[in-house]
Parts: sequence; structure tokens; C-alpha cells
Amino acid sequence: MARPTTAARRYAEAAFDLASRDGTHETWARDLETLAEIAAGGRVRDVLGNPAIPLPDRERVLRELVENRISPKTLNLVRLLVQRGRVDLLPLVSGEYRRLMNRHRGVVEAVVTSAAPLTTEDTAALRQRIESMARTTIDLRTAVDPSLIGGLTVQVGGRLLDASVRGRLERLRDQLVAGTRTR
Repeated sequence: MARPTTAARRYAEAAFDLASRDGTHETWARDLETLAEIAAGGRVRDVLGNPAIPLPDRERVLRELVENRISPKTLNLVRLLVQRGRVDLLPLVSGEYRRLMNRHRGVVEAVVTSAAPLTTEDTAALRQRIESMARTTIDLRTAVDPSLIGGLTVQVGGRLLDASVRGRLERLRDQLVAGTRTR
């Protein structure tokens, strides 16, 4: 069986191709995010992904959950995932679709991880600073990792800027260890 990220990428690419044909990129993005949030609920995922529950019953539950909230084409994709027992892929499909949308628009993804939650003002200032450094529009997401101790890390595309206390301590440790080896 294909790895989950590979399968999710294929479903996202298929959705993106359909959206490109009829100009519904935003609708697909919104629908997939809605579905990812719904599928994040453990009970929903357990019901929709349970092969012991007859398929018509699972499809009925799906329709009741998303009726009038998503487009018919997106509903067909989710129905396919339910039929194949892959409803757990919805959050990954949504993320892959967002990545494809950003690449299509020329937007670079950036993830800022901090030791404590950032304020709205801090996030706005970071966005502006990163956009000026990257010289492009960015899709900024934030995360919290208390193990950073303080400071933050910024990942833009494939580059990582580590301005965390943990990172500084690790670099200091490496320098100290390297200094003791040379003597």
C-alpha cells in the first residue's frame, strides 16, 4: 500500500487538476479544510473509516455531516475516500492541496515555531520581516514547542533559521566538545 503522504499527494493533485479545469481552486481549498476539521474528530473518523459499518450507512452519515457545506465534486472525493477506507487521509490531502495552491500562486510556506504562543502583533511583524527577507508573499503558520526554551525557529521553504535558546545551547555544546577534542 502507498505511504499516506504519497496517497494524500495523489488525491490532492487530482483535486487540484479538477479545480484548474473549472477555476474552483478557492472552493476546493475551503472544502478540504472544512473536511479536515470534521475528520479530525476521532468519532467521525472512526465511523466513516469503519468497514464493519455498511457503506450506505457511512455515506449517509457523511452526507448529514457535510450537506450544503461543501461542493458536490468535493463530496465525491470524500465519498471515494470513505469507500476505500482512506478517510484518515483528509487532513493530509488538505495540507497537500494547500501546498499545491501556494506553489501555483508563487507563495512560499513559512513555519515559525516559538517557545510560547505569539501575539497577533508579533505574528504580523514576523510575516512582514520574513516577506522582506524572502522577497515574496508567504503563507505563515505558527507552532508552539516549549522545548525551544526561548526564541524561535523559522523555516522558509527548505531553509531553517534557528534563533532559539535550545539551538544556541546546542551550538555552544558542539563548540565546547570540538574545543576539547583539538587539545
